Amino acid sequence: MATIAPSRRIRRTPFTPGVEAAGVKGYTVYNHMLLPTVFESIEADYHHLKSAVQVWDVAVERQIELRGPDAARLMQMLTPRDLRGMMPGQCYYVPIVDETGGMLNDPVALKLAEDRWWISIADSDLLFWVKGLAYGYRLDVLVDEPDVSPLAVQGPQAEELVARIFGDAVRAVKFFRFSWFDFQGVSMAVARSGYSKQGGFEIYVDGTANGMPLWNALMEAGRDLDVRAGCPNLIERIEGGLLSYGNDMTRENTPHECGLGRFCSTQTAIGCVGRDALLRVAKEGPTQQIRPLSIAGDLPPCSAAWPLMAGTKRVGQITSAAYSPDQKTNVAIGMVRMTHWDEGTLLQVQTPDGLRDVTVHENFWA
Repeated sequence: MATIAPSRRIRRTPFTPGVEAAGVKGYTVYNHMLLPTVFESIEADYHHLKSAVQVWDVAVERQIELRGPDAARLMQMLTPRDLRGMMPGQCYYVPIVDETGGMLNDPVALKLAEDRWWISIADSDLLFWVKGLAYGYRLDVLVDEPDVSPLAVQGPQAEELVARIFGDAVRAVKFFRFSWFDFQGVSMAVARSGYSKQGGFEIYVDGTANGMPLWNALMEAGRDLDVRAGCPNLIERIEGGLLSYGNDMTRENTPHECGLGRFCSTQTAIGCVGRDALLRVAKEGPTQQIRPLSIAGDLPPCSAAWPLMAGTKRVGQITSAAYSPDQKTNVAIGMVRMTHWDEGTLLQVQTPDGLRDVTVHENFWA
């Protein structure tokens, strides 16, 4: 079986020793780091995530820190979401766009202070774009990647486990908010957020050396909760409509095509570099958009975009697909032309194993 050759270009994380000890069976490379993809099996990990609690090494969600007098101005230049009402302690899901309105990333932004922000990024070299804007506009801001690595705790028992480490005060943290809590003398931001629909927290671990002490503390405190190492789960994220940047959407797509128009305050987000382009998109409306889909029959792994067909006409593509044990069908995410995106529309998809029948849906399953 092929393996990933180690090098300095592919970084281990502060939690990799714990991941290896837990018996990780697969990795992908994400932001030049190792991201676990499976432990027992994708389906077994899925059932456990929905019933207990998992600790995820998501250090690949690298932070871009903006610090200085122009930090807020630079943050608004990056996104069409209006950030003027955002307060310290809040997290915002922010589409990041280029001058054409194309998606460069879909991170979560954390406002630590008016002059200090973290951007918790998806898989792309966004740091260079942010640095380029800061330099090109001669902004008074420092742009860097701090030694901060997120560790996620996800699942129905996540709150109980996190409270055992940080105290019951963590229970008061609201969705997409964060507060600072102490772990062995180190102050860490703990946010109620995460890349699943099962509920949980993301802990922004300050300092590589603090990674394994926190990992071990969570594993020890959660023994009676059936805590296990886990990772973002393909089946669960498709059910919940959680998009994967670089896979379900790319720079070729606008936020409106990705179903993220509600996060675009284009009229008031003055300063966003893609504002003019997105004003046109908002006025005209997208000609294609992300839709949930169900697929009949057996499926091979979806490792490439599969053409979505209406007869002999291509009307979109499927980019993520998996069998859902709870839905008893294959669930999928696809980009569909407006002529064929209505609820109940019947299409076909070209898979490596042949054509399969597809039904378009309006809402995701979770």
